[in-house]
Amino acid sequence: MSHQSALTAYIAAFVAELVHTGIKDVVVSPGSRSTPMAMVMAEHPGLNLHVHVDERSAAFFALGIAKSSGRPAVLLCTSGTAAANYFPAIVEARYSRVPLLVLTADRPHELRDVGAPQAIDQIDLYGKHVKWFTEMALPEESADMLRYARMVCGRAAAVALQAPAGPVHLNFPFREPLIPDLENERLFELAERAEGFVSVTQGQRSLDQEGLKRIAAELGMYEKGIIVCGQMDNIAFSEKVEQLAEALGYPVLADPLSQLRSGSNSGKWIVDAYDSFLRFEDVKQQLKPEVVIRFGAMPVSKALTVFLKENRGARQFVVDGGGGWLDPHALSTEMVYCDEALFCEGLLSFIKKKQTANFAGKWLRLNSIAKEAMDAGMDREEMNESLIYRELPELLPEGSSLFVGNSMPIRDLDSFFWLNDKKINVMANRGANGIDGVVSTALGASLYGGQMYLVLGDLTFFHDLNGLLPAKLYNLDMTVIVINNNGGGIFSFLPQAGQARNFERLFGTPLDLDFSHVVNMYGGNFTRVHDWTSYRDAILSANNTPGLKVIEVVTDRAENAADHRRLWAAVSREIARLGAGEE
Repeated sequence: MSHQSALTAYIAAFVAELVHTGIKDVVVSPGSRSTPMAMVMAEHPGLNLHVHVDERSAAFFALGIAKSSGRPAVLLCTSGTAAANYFPAIVEARYSRVPLLVLTADRPHELRDVGAPQAIDQIDLYGKHVKWFTEMALPEESADMLRYARMVCGRAAAVALQAPAGPVHLNFPFREPLIPDLENERLFELAERAEGFVSVTQGQRSLDQEGLKRIAAELGMYEKGIIVCGQMDNIAFSEKVEQLAEALGYPVLADPLSQLRSGSNSGKWIVDAYDSFLRFEDVKQQLKPEVVIRFGAMPVSKALTVFLKENRGARQFVVDGGGGWLDPHALSTEMVYCDEALFCEGLLSFIKKKQTANFAGKWLRLNSIAKEAMDAGMDREEMNESLIYRELPELLPEGSSLFVGNSMPIRDLDSFFWLNDKKINVMANRGANGIDGVVSTALGASLYGGQMYLVLGDLTFFHDLNGLLPAKLYNLDMTVIVINNNGGGIFSFLPQAGQARNFERLFGTPLDLDFSHVVNMYGGNFTRVHDWTSYRDAILSANNTPGLKVIEVVTDRAENAADHRRLWAAVSREIARLGAGEE
């Protein structure tokens, strides 16, 4: 048995099993020590190989693939700091529950901690940010070792998918020489269990009938209830939660990432402008709930989060099919570990439809007033950030995906992207809420997410310009809307804005960059718009133009902050005029 033969057989068995688990996409960061794995992967016809030379962007690209496909994406890199550059995306995957399989090549044990080049300690490199880590054995060709490689592969893919989904890390030590034997035409032919070595059957968390009956009886005692839906990826959830709202007579406060603001459901119980009117004390006093049912991640809106904290005396159920602890403010009175759609469906069997929904009516009336006030108050002459989001449902095509950057864009989406009848999948990196890797994640998601649109700020765009490379290499189709207010717009809404001294230097951080040059470098089409007509024309043109399109909308940070406050004031005036918050 030669070294090359053992290396090839071991890796080929692992790669063949990868395909049997249902994995289709591998993102490779080129390097020397990972040579044997990369070369064997490139030979398998069942794998889509994506090469990205920047490890940080590569990891976020894989994250996007996994987010949109629902399958683990594989990351492969060489030893040393290449693996360290994967860390930010792994952190995001952990907290946003995205399945990743991270494969790092390593020096063999005898070359560790002895001054060998490109050798760092990769054991438990990502710490608690991965669901499972294992150090793989050195390659051997024995039947037992081939079974071992296949078993670990099957287990790793299953752990990555097991709720809550997340990243898994396998560290592969390889000795030189690193070149596998690719002349074998039967490279991926498996002598044992050719259909796959091990399959893992996973179920969904559910409650027994007694548990559902108890909760339903308790909810039946309260008229003043609300349902809060944060980020959700449960396909069956939307229809079921609206049925539950109908039965209980509770309004549904739908975060933009809940997938409840777009689609074919009725939307009868959806409240989507809560961020505007939950800023006013007199209104909040009229909307105090007796019970809260919360699904998904914490909502984007700070106003809603404060409202929930102020009503900690209410009975609060947190329903989590991933069995986590999504309660940063210690508000829950009961954690319910059950698939969210199954929970709604199960309760419906025990709930008698409410005869009155006065409390919900108050929420829905305020919601309507708020949207009408803001819509009427939006400046349709000068470029401003609120109208960018207000018009997106009209401009984006049916079945498209909208990826939104963090900081101000996701907050403005929450404020101004309202209920619509188009099926638009809304995505964001809200695990760690960082601005890094957003371009790469969106491009990765574009592989399976339909026609992709990315809205982000200029700082977030700058932070991941290397992420544009796959668009050029693989002719990916994405429209990027860069809101360029020349700095960090969110800081204009924070207490720092009141401290003029060094504000621009420390927080505003203007870049004064012309992004057209870098977009051209990556083979994209760049358009800078200065009025609403050209903005709409640019998006509509991009809808029918393949490839990378970047539309830059130039705005002013100070004017944007003033515009937001003006719209909130308009909401307050209209509510006061109509007395909509009164009993």
